[in-house]
Amino acid sequence: MPRISSIVPIAVLAVSGLLVLPGAAPAQGKKGGVCVHKAASGTNTTRDGAMFQAWEAVLQATDWGSWASFMTSSGKVGSAPGYKVSRVKSRCGAGGLGYNCKIQATLCK
Repeated sequence: MPRISSIVPIAVLAVSGLLVLPGAAPAQGKKGGVCVHKAASGTNTTRDGAMFQAWEAVLQATDWGSWASFMTSSGKVGSAPGYKVSRVKSRCGAGGLGYNCKIQATLCK
């Protein structure tokens, strides 16, 4: 039977998000850059607005600096300043304030 004193620290680390499992590191791009795969959802009264909200959340989860550049440059959904964006997939439907969109993409530095 496992001792509780040895299980508790692992459980605390796992819940706090500090436990790093093998293979949890970001993928590497073709030229050695780091790639991340992100997904998010957004809601708005229009489909375009919901897509924009979802893409903003992807950028915020990836790099706040990229998000700030995106916002000041009138960026378009699917673009990320400083990153090569690929595998963009989205799905929208009725929900939230009118529309709810989910979007996912791979961003490589």
